Amino acid sequence: MKKNPVETILGFFVLIFAGVFLFFAASKVDTKEIKGYNLTANFMKIGGLEVGSDVRIAGIKVGSVLSTVLNQDTYTADVVLSIDNAVRLPKDTTAAIADVGVMGGKYVRLEPGKSAEMLQNGNRIINTENYKSLEDSISEFIFLSTK
Repeated sequence: MKKNPVETILGFFVLIFAGVFLFFAASKVDTKEIKGYNLTANFMKIGGLEVGSDVRIAGIKVGSVLSTVLNQDTYTADVVLSIDNAVRLPKDTTAAIADVGVMGGKYVRLEPGKSAEMLQNGNRIINTENYKSLEDSISEFIFLSTK
């Protein structure tokens, strides 16, 4: 079998393009864990939230999920968050679990409150909103429309 030099050159360019794409993708992914102060939030349902998931305010990453543990007393999920030391959160901050996209993962969305008192290392976020899946939303809509 005789090899065509055009196929070899084309294959070489495909490999270079794939390498550039992988380098670009790796440089854009922010997977580093943010070191800072720890907060705990308690949820009835976390919907597949994973350790290392982002914690965001207004879409900007300000922390990461350190652990998700089942609370043996209440049978709820205790989620430990690491928040950047530069970000100070009021005591009445709300934590909610949201989807990155239809096919994406989950993240914790923080909505800072108006309190003058700030959360400190080891504090618990009291105001939480549980994860609401697409199925939950559809069933709620159907239930409300049949009333």
